[in-house]
Amino acid sequence: MTTRILPAVGDPDAARAIVTLLSQLPAAEPAAPVPDATTLLDTLARLAADSIDELPEVVLVHERIGPVPALELIREVALRFPAVGVVLVSSDAGPGLFSAAMDSGARGLIGLPLSYEELAARVQAAAQWSVGVRRHLGRGAAADVFTGPGGRVVTVTGAKGGVGTTFTAVQFALAAAASGRRTALVDLDLQAGDVGSYLDVQFRRSIADLAGIQDISPRVLQDAVYEDASGLALLLAPADGERGEEVDDRAARHIVAALRSRYELVVVDCGTQVTGANAAAVEMADVAVLVTTPDVVAVRAAKRMVRMWERLQVRKAEDTAMVVNRWSKHTEIQPALIEKITKTRATRTPVPAAFKELQAVVDAGRVQDLDNRSTVKQALWTLAGELGFLSTPDPTPTTATTPSASLAVRASGPVARLRRGREG
Repeated sequence: MTTRILPAVGDPDAARAIVTLLSQLPAAEPAAPVPDATTLLDTLARLAADSIDELPEVVLVHERIGPVPALELIREVALRFPAVGVVLVSSDAGPGLFSAAMDSGARGLIGLPLSYEELAARVQAAAQWSVGVRRHLGRGAAADVFTGPGGRVVTVTGAKGGVGTTFTAVQFALAAAASGRRTALVDLDLQAGDVGSYLDVQFRRSIADLAGIQDISPRVLQDAVYEDASGLALLLAPADGERGEEVDDRAARHIVAALRSRYELVVVDCGTQVTGANAAAVEMADVAVLVTTPDVVAVRAAKRMVRMWERLQVRKAEDTAMVVNRWSKHTEIQPALIEKITKTRATRTPVPAAFKELQAVVDAGRVQDLDNRSTVKQALWTLAGELGFLSTPDPTPTTATTPSASLAVRASGPVARLRRGREG
């Protein structure tokens, strides 16, 4: 029997060494290595969409795979593709890591540097286990397993309170749903989440109810998610803020991974505070959006946030998309300057300052009823298209006319203060 093996190795040198050794194993068919966790999950999902028999028998996960930690990746593969035997490759082959790997769903642990004998033994054992599972896994068991293509995760974080983080996240999600994408909106502002208030939703379940569950099946997830009339699947923050402590970084990774498996787009409102949970979400995100307003205090807060993410190795500044909210052509601080100060990527479409358009729907808690003629809505939905959240180029009924983010910066006023503090 031929054993198909898919290595997941980010380092090119390590990948070459592993493939060379795998090719020497009898009846082994190593595939080209995948460089990161996202590619691995997408590859497995694409194969599983045809047939469970198309999946490789064995997946080798290198300890330095990213952006998801190796053990979390193993847990997600075991959850979504239970007929695949996963083996961890690590320089630490001690009993502590072995136990953690087994708890995550791995079928073996191989120590580095690799030896032919150990590699052959672990791969053979995992392959035999995989064949046995496939023989006994019927349609009924497979129906309750995530096998769909991995969706995209988008996080929306505010530089500080009051910059429009939640409103932006909600409009991004509404735009994606209107374009035909199956979209989930997650409120990860665990102590002060307002997604439910913005959409006039009250629901007894919250993200905290999933925190202690190791295996989040589609049925369990469905019980915690509120299917809104707007077309969004909502996973709300707990009504009691102190329950937010139940959602740690491990729980957040597990929950977001489960949602990614079920929805085409997962929009996560991360609020304005850095916690273990929302830092994990930002690290996992395909697109990380940071919202600011064009004033000195907010821009300095944005710079602080980006620097903190870099220190914590959560996200690089250049991998962060900056959305400038409440912009006007008379604003002293323009998007180009914000981009230069924070070293992020400013989006082309700034969002105009027009709160009068929003006040009625915000006070009513029905932001989904915002008029299509609203310049704020047009800008945010255009931004959703710019950032790749839509399945069609532009779902808005009218064309939004927005200025370029590269407009000239004035040299006076608060700009001078920002420039003085740029290196601070």
